[in-house]
Amino acid sequence: MIKGLTITPPVLGRISIGRVIEKDGKRLPAKDDQFTITSQIQNKDGWINHPLDEKLRANNDGKLRQIPVRMLFNDPELNLRAEYTLFDRQTGRPLCVGDGEQCQRRTNKGVEQLPCPSPDRCPLAQGGACKPYGRLYVNLSEDDELGTFIFRTTGFNSIRTLAARLSYFAAVSGNKLSCLPLQLTLRGKSTTQSYRTPIYFVDLTLRNDVTLKQAVQDAQAIDKELIEHGFDQAALEHAAKQGYVNSCFEIDSDGLLDVAEEFYPMETEDANGSHQNGLATQNVTSIEQGLRKSVTAVS
Repeated sequence: MIKGLTITPPVLGRISIGRVIEKDGKRLPAKDDQFTITSQIQNKDGWINHPLDEKLRANNDGKLRQIPVRMLFNDPELNLRAEYTLFDRQTGRPLCVGDGEQCQRRTNKGVEQLPCPSPDRCPLAQGGACKPYGRLYVNLSEDDELGTFIFRTTGFNSIRTLAARLSYFAAVSGNKLSCLPLQLTLRGKSTTQSYRTPIYFVDLTLRNDVTLKQAVQDAQAIDKELIEHGFDQAALEHAAKQGYVNSCFEIDSDGLLDVAEEFYPMETEDANGSHQNGLATQNVTSIEQGLRKSVTAVS
């Protein structure tokens, strides 16, 4: 296998709770109060909706706030990947990726492993340049049982909630997470920091009308049936782990400019349609210019 090539679960489409809009000649990320399921194809108006979006929306009175999903893996950390990430918004390349203890950073000596003090205490992260970057891989269709749809987020609320739910569901089911009937659920809350306006985050719950007791019993039965048919879940998870560690930066390079535009913007569009400075522009620009010089030296 080619080293340095990140092998992630096959992605068939995207799940989002926001979009990039064009206003006053600028492309800005805008928040939404519902899910949208898109394909991986764009046109001049943005991402083209996946056929599943219309199908599921019809069963939810037009507002898509719940999506039935299945996890591909029993290990929670294979389904949800999250790190602190500093992107170069001009090229879309990750410049520094860390977990709060150690980071991989591009320097003039190559990719180095350095201490990661977390964004609050890192001089390179000042001005909001470094954020948590989470990717949740879920299966939506029985037509392709190893294909996934990806939900990307830089929100602490979504990452924290999804990590907790995945861990809890794996524990109570005896590590049969991939056999549970789950759904993504959109939730809202207001805080002082949000000026009492709703902010939305993603939760993971059992599907409607399914009790935890019944879900666990069914998961045990499904797992037993799969084993009898020769399905090797442990081998699948081993293959996934090997793919994730095949490169220094565990991020798929395809589409990173779109990721930087949507999740690491210089400006954002708030709920009232007004512009907000998402980053301390001068500070961040100087950081990126310095790191880009280091990257250029080793490219």
